[in-house]
Amino acid sequence: MQVYLVGGAVRDHLLGHPYHEKDYVVVGATPEQLLAQGYQPVGKDFPVFLHPETKDEYALARTERKSGQGYHGFEFYTDPAVTLEEDLIRRDLTINAIAMDAEGQVFDPYHGQDDLNNKILRHVSIAFAEDPLRVLRVARFAARYAQYGFTIADETIALMRQLAESGELEALTPERVWKETSRALLESHADVYFEVLRECGALKVLFPEIDALFGVPQRPEYHPEIDCGIHTLLSLQQACKANYSLDVRFAVLVHDLGKALTPKEELPRHIQHEERGIEPVTAICDRLKVPTQTKQLALVVCKEHLKCHQAFTLKAGTLWRLLQRLDVLRRPERVEAFLQACECDAKGRLGMQDRDYPQAEFLLKIMQRVRTIKASDLPPEVKGADIGEMLIQKRIEAIAQLKHELRHHTHTP
Repeated sequence: MQVYLVGGAVRDHLLGHPYHEKDYVVVGATPEQLLAQGYQPVGKDFPVFLHPETKDEYALARTERKSGQGYHGFEFYTDPAVTLEEDLIRRDLTINAIAMDAEGQVFDPYHGQDDLNNKILRHVSIAFAEDPLRVLRVARFAARYAQYGFTIADETIALMRQLAESGELEALTPERVWKETSRALLESHADVYFEVLRECGALKVLFPEIDALFGVPQRPEYHPEIDCGIHTLLSLQQACKANYSLDVRFAVLVHDLGKALTPKEELPRHIQHEERGIEPVTAICDRLKVPTQTKQLALVVCKEHLKCHQAFTLKAGTLWRLLQRLDVLRRPERVEAFLQACECDAKGRLGMQDRDYPQAEFLLKIMQRVRTIKASDLPPEVKGADIGEMLIQKRIEAIAQLKHELRHHTHTP
């Protein structure tokens, strides 16, 4: 029985990239042998075991054969006779098909180290085209390793395009698509994920609402980059640069979906694009089974982001009603996330990446002030329904006072 460290841990070790999970492949063993050593079985489709102490995953060496459609359409074969090379050839990319033994000796039958050195993402074999999930995985790896200058081999892009055109992507479950996408959104160059999907034709299959933004013009005085799709990716870059949360990054990704629905005769203006965006944002969230909290922030950013940009010119009552819709009293963290997304929108424009966004600080100050106004501060004679009305009045007055105090800082963006 021989045990090898495989996959991402070896790849990132050789690359000098941080990693946490370790996966092992076991050659020349049977399930009974591992069970006798105290390993715990966890695999359903093929034998995978947890180490009794470290809880790392150990999988028996296996081969696979395409037997149906989609990610689960495979039959697996495990046997002590399956070699390390046979196990590694079924993997997606050459950089993921490298193994290392306990002494640190590297086994690289498919030249993954060469591709690591040359910064190329390349498929191991033609079997790559049998698994549609690999389109998303390669796009995610491109986003992760963009910081090192990695690119995708032309022949691999061709296979990804073939998969996108085959209808296989439609067999992916919403859970798998969201899992890969949410992981990609948390990479330092998440925009690359969507660029790659667009390049191979997968974006229009899996994210048609986002794909529809490309080629839609905007007014150049506000958006020098002009193209709505490019603006979306520039905004997402800002969210990654600031290391904002998944919820914020997703909200930034979908904040302008309504612009794809602007009547052509109105272009390049996008009047009421916020309201038009509610339907496609809802559609993409429901289709991918996006978590409720993530969906809620995405919808509120879509609907309200222009009001944030206009904060200095809005009346005190309008600002209070905006904060109410953001649930300022119960969920201040949502207001903060909303402001972060709006800031990314403002900075996600060609040549405006380093602009100031004082609206965020202004609205944070308003939030902090209105949250200090409590029912206990009201005169004792105010009772019943009058309490709520008086609180609203006091909060609007506080906002008006703050606007007066900060008046010399205000400007229209």
